[in-house]
Amino acid sequence: MELVRDKEKIAKFRERAKALVAQMTLEEKALQMLHGAAANERLGIKSYNWWNEALHGVARAGVATVFPQAVGLAASFDEDLLEELGEAVSTEARAKFNMQQKFDDTDIYKGLTFWSPNVNIFRDPRWGRGHETFGEDPYLTSRLGVRYIEGLQGHDENYMKVAACAKHFAVHSGPEAVRHEFNAEATLQDMYETYLPAFKACVQEAKVESVMGAYNRTNGEPCCGSKTLLQDILRDEWGFEGHVTSDCWAIKDFHEGHLVTGNAVESVAMAVGNGCDLNCGNLFGYVKEAVEKGMLSEERVDEALVNLFTTRMKLGVFDAEGTPFDTIPYTVVDSAPMRKLNLETAEKTIVLLKNENNLLPLDKSKIKTIGIIGPNADSRKALVGNYEGTASRYYTISEGIQEYVGDDVRVLVSEGCHLYKNQMSNLSKGYDRDSEVKGVCEASDVVVLCLGLDASLEGEEGDTGNEYGSGDKPNLNLPGRQQEILEIAYASGKPVILVLLTGSAMAVKWADEHVPAIIQGWYPGAQGGKAIANIIFGEKNPEGKLPVTFYYSTDELPAFEDYSMKNRTYRYMQTDALYPFGYGLSYTDYEYTNVKSSADVVGKDGVDITATVKNAGSMEGRETVQVYVKVCREGTPNAQLKGICKVALKPGEEKQIQIHLPAEAFGLFDEEGKLQIAQGEVLVYVGGQAPDARSEKLTGRSVTKLSLQIAEAL
Repeated sequence: MELVRDKEKIAKFRERAKALVAQMTLEEKALQMLHGAAANERLGIKSYNWWNEALHGVARAGVATVFPQAVGLAASFDEDLLEELGEAVSTEARAKFNMQQKFDDTDIYKGLTFWSPNVNIFRDPRWGRGHETFGEDPYLTSRLGVRYIEGLQGHDENYMKVAACAKHFAVHSGPEAVRHEFNAEATLQDMYETYLPAFKACVQEAKVESVMGAYNRTNGEPCCGSKTLLQDILRDEWGFEGHVTSDCWAIKDFHEGHLVTGNAVESVAMAVGNGCDLNCGNLFGYVKEAVEKGMLSEERVDEALVNLFTTRMKLGVFDAEGTPFDTIPYTVVDSAPMRKLNLETAEKTIVLLKNENNLLPLDKSKIKTIGIIGPNADSRKALVGNYEGTASRYYTISEGIQEYVGDDVRVLVSEGCHLYKNQMSNLSKGYDRDSEVKGVCEASDVVVLCLGLDASLEGEEGDTGNEYGSGDKPNLNLPGRQQEILEIAYASGKPVILVLLTGSAMAVKWADEHVPAIIQGWYPGAQGGKAIANIIFGEKNPEGKLPVTFYYSTDELPAFEDYSMKNRTYRYMQTDALYPFGYGLSYTDYEYTNVKSSADVVGKDGVDITATVKNAGSMEGRETVQVYVKVCREGTPNAQLKGICKVALKPGEEKQIQIHLPAEAFGLFDEEGKLQIAQGEVLVYVGGQAPDARSEKLTGRSVTKLSLQIAEAL
């Protein structure tokens, strides 16, 4: 029996927590509600810092395995992989914690409570923090979020390995520059159809230990003090039993930014009173005053403390006999097995967007000189995204390719241009690497052009270099002179392979029309350069699929501040995408036959979809089976992803897959936020891509369509 699901064991922890809290003074209680919880020598409580991060590896506390950024992990469409990664991250987390405890280090980023994953919906490609998420789709985000949490929290019978946190609750995806005062307005239909499903799955399926509120208001209420979100939905509707933390210094936004309270004490009373248990920041120091002034009940404070100490007790930090995780040695951190897993993971996340005339994979024996050009060619920053740890070894694209080809191929390298400035040197006349780019192209048989962004351009307000709007992108174009460098390379007449390292969708229409091969590499982690080299030279078959839509330009997008889902993401857009959600090419061909449903009429138990998938090509690979559902009524969304499955196949091999679609997969939420599984026709699409015309044109293949009926409302 898993700890997180064993109510009897949880009840015992809660009773111990209640007994401990009962011995505290009000002042002592308040000090335990800050992220830097104070030591209490009288009661034998060590100091504890709640603030830790593990978005794609243990972050900000020295050396750890730096896995691909979250949006790249989403491109794997691989639930099993996400749980394996969560398990690896929690192993390193315990190893580092054991070492830190040995030397009495209880500083920030040294605890076992990790504020990950970010399961917000990447609704607009301009949002700077979108690369922290699992993309734009609620179903994919739910599945990957659940499995990552299960890997983090573990399956021990008695103790939780680490405590995960689903953030930022809820309806949160920019703009970053105004997040401390912004009011996100969303209909109940959009909330339940898009913004809430991943959080619900994390709470009810993964039993996530913590939920973090967002900075903004949602429909007028500050998220970290929202009765609607924290009480009505999270606790009452979903039955959440863990603890709620504020985002960092979000409570002061109540009176400084949102202006819904008059001062710090009122803000604290609102936050704690409506269900926020822990303050990332220092404002909950006013808890004592709020209680003494009658603005907050001490019973609610006690409830918050019980929630918090229950988490710490689940982690075993109050048990002298220790936990099974206490013997994990520090030497597992960024070890050879971890680096192997990291490389394999990076290879599974890379998306092949274009491969005209099968330019890829390259045959090393037929190349004498290869040019590697661009600001991201030798950039470590472009490997890691944000909320990152420190790897003991990095492989940039240039390093990965140079190591792969060895002395057999001459490699020429040029930075090409600055990532976003118009010149490399402030003393130059500009265009100061153009001649070098031309020279490298002229001398090369093939050119690998490495463009894109890094986390100094897209990321969190206050965390990026703020070259753009507080971390958000002003548009979807390549910044600085990158487009010019791309056109110079193309004009050389040499075959160009464009490698994009970004955490979000870019408008690369010109490249799509001119460049023969395009790879989306995301922020691929410390082993990213090796992984991309292995893809380019055919050591590995690309299998990634886009977890976000690539648009032609920002002209297709609604206003950034508009949280309505109309015309947003593949589920609601009415125009063709440049590259659609779910799209990604392979070096081999997959064929689908015998696609069937277990029933023609959908009942309360749903249906099972089966198919035979065959590798009809000449290279081993892994196909991403995608199942979409379209409800055939006016005003309903486009076909939505409702099932995924990864299939490893050798050339000529075929396997039967089965994906269960519960009745809920055929339902839609009404204007009151209620799920309706209505009578009528529903279409089920099965294949390796979404069922849209653009995907069909790009791949040259279509998906199989099944027509089912819902005989009566379920």
